[in-house]
Amino acid sequence: MKELILGGARSGKSRLAESRALSIFNKQQSHCKKIIYVATATAYDDEMAERIKHHQQARSDHWHLIEEPIELAKILQENHQEDTLILIECLTLWLTNLLCHSDKTLLATEKQKFIEQLKFSQAEIILVSNETGMGFVPMGELSRRYVDEAGFLHQDLAQISDRVTLVVAGLEQTLKSPNN
Repeated sequence: MKELILGGARSGKSRLAESRALSIFNKQQSHCKKIIYVATATAYDDEMAERIKHHQQARSDHWHLIEEPIELAKILQENHQEDTLILIECLTLWLTNLLCHSDKTLLATEKQKFIEQLKFSQAEIILVSNETGMGFVPMGELSRRYVDEAGFLHQDLAQISDRVTLVVAGLEQTLKSPNN
């Protein structure tokens, strides 16, 4: 099962993803032996360091933490077993890391590898990302590219996800479920 959880800043998407992961883990303890939290954030400043610290303190002791800002495909390849649950937080931070990297070909390469690994992984996977395309069109070129790339990424992920959930004001809205 693969789920994409989208939402704006402070929408409750992280809380929902973590709750969903723990629920799956608790229901399937005999099946799900390992739960991995993949954090993509990089502390570029004090404010981001505080956000990371907040997430770390709120996280359950069940998590095996992997901090990986770039190579998500490698993490999926190394942890593709069906007895594994992987929660990746946050894809738009990952996208930012790729867009700001000195190697301008890295975004296309890493995105393609990630999508391919995601398709074939036997692990339960929960993906968390910010929905950024519902507001104003940004003025700057990099900001517009970020919104465009996030939109394209979300479309690709929604196609291969079993479930897609949008979170608004802490309320989940199912956009796609295994039943439709």
